[in-house]
Amino acid sequence: MFQVRIHGRGGQGVVTAAEMLSIAAFDEGRHAQAFPSFGSERTGAPVVAFCRIADKEIRLREPIMEPDALIIQDPTLLHQVDVFAGLKKGGYILINTNKTFEELGLGDYVRDWPHDRLCTVAATDLGKKHVGRPMPNVPLLGGFAAVSNIIRLESVIMAIKDKFSGKVAAGNIAGATEAYEIVRAEIEEARRQEAAHA
Repeated sequence: MFQVRIHGRGGQGVVTAAEMLSIAAFDEGRHAQAFPSFGSERTGAPVVAFCRIADKEIRLREPIMEPDALIIQDPTLLHQVDVFAGLKKGGYILINTNKTFEELGLGDYVRDWPHDRLCTVAATDLGKKHVGRPMPNVPLLGGFAAVSNIIRLESVIMAIKDKFSGKVAAGNIAGATEAYEIVRAEIEEARRQEAAHA
């Protein structure tokens, strides 16, 4: 079972992101489960959503305490909430930012991490560019498909079409696809650098 925890703020589509991730997994014939852990949060309050993906029926119902991957939709949470709590060593981290992990003050934390599992993408900017709204959730799903290889970009696109239509769907597909390409390029560069230092 692969477990994903998504951190963001109310109004950023955190719950929608978890739902769409589970739809993408269903599209690939897998079992999936998505749920939030909050009441009716006001806009801007920290929100957490969870997604489990497995090849057999999922019986667990509790929140994800030891995720295999983190998607951080709002980098201001990094120093307000313990977003890394329970993250499995060497797990995947995808952050919505145009800064590096060092610039975010995370250099020491990720020093021994595989560099091809640490990615950033300016997803809010991609949301503005492609959908006209500062929504990072869908571009981050494209980035997640690239970093994790747990779901395919095609499945994310199917989930977008399932949730949206018309120009909004087209814009979200463009945003997710661009984020996917950015993250793929980041991973290739990280692997090149690791090979050069080996």
